Amino acid sequence: MEKHDHHLIHDLETLFKANTDRRRSLRWLLAGAIAPLPLVGCGGGGSASFGSIAVSTGSSSTSTSTVSSCSVIPEETAGPYPGDGSNYNSNGVANALSLSGIVRSDIRSSIAGASGVAAGIPLTLTLQLVNTAGSCANLAGYAIYLWHCTRDGLYSLYSTGITGENYLRGVQETDSNGKVTFLTIFPGCYLGRVPHIHFEIYPSLAKASAYGNKLKTSQLTFPTATCQEVYATSGYESSASNLNAISLATDNVFSDGYSLQMASISGSVSNGYSASLTVGISA
Repeated sequence: MEKHDHHLIHDLETLFKANTDRRRSLRWLLAGAIAPLPLVGCGGGGSASFGSIAVSTGSSSTSTSTVSSCSVIPEETAGPYPGDGSNYNSNGVANALSLSGIVRSDIRSSIAGASGVAAGIPLTLTLQLVNTAGSCANLAGYAIYLWHCTRDGLYSLYSTGITGENYLRGVQETDSNGKVTFLTIFPGCYLGRVPHIHFEIYPSLAKASAYGNKLKTSQLTFPTATCQEVYATSGYESSASNLNAISLATDNVFSDGYSLQMASISGSVSNGYSASLTVGISA
């Protein structure tokens, strides 16, 4: 059972209200083919690895990656736990965007004086931002803020016991290929939602400090078979039972379609997973 500070009913009502004005009938018309994407580097120096998955964190990629077909990713609710300054937690305004060190690729640890580390199966996630109004051209110099729950279904800054933590939240600037790479853990599944990751798109890093500057809010999800594989491991026990009570067809965010939000994924529980998604906006 989810242990959030807000009751589940509040969460679901919040999500439902935010989705009432979504243009459901357009989702399938907008659905397009999403090509699997290779992993590429992100800002910073050196390298980071999860098991056998190694990701370069050099300043730029050595090859150009383009997309031939793209569609605008659906707008989705940020949910009750965005941490972007738009709402409150027990300590006041919850704004991870204002934290020193929030621009980072590895989001498993807390920053700015907090020391917690989120446990779970390693996940390397690459998003590629493209312009649907410009022949799917890569969008460099934008910023993506990403956040998700722990393997227990809790959210840093909000959930009881971890309001002082800020892990599983981070910002990255898109490189020349329109890409960002986050090093994280596979998210858990809490009661009432399928496994998912939230993200907001900003026009630049400078603008990624206030939620009012965001261009798009959306979510991504994962194949059910992969979720079941991860949730069969130690530490994800509650996620396994919660997943059995929900499906993509009954989820109140993805029930109207998810083809543009389903991440491509590979890997294993022993070596970690790598996932990718093309994110289209009209720029």
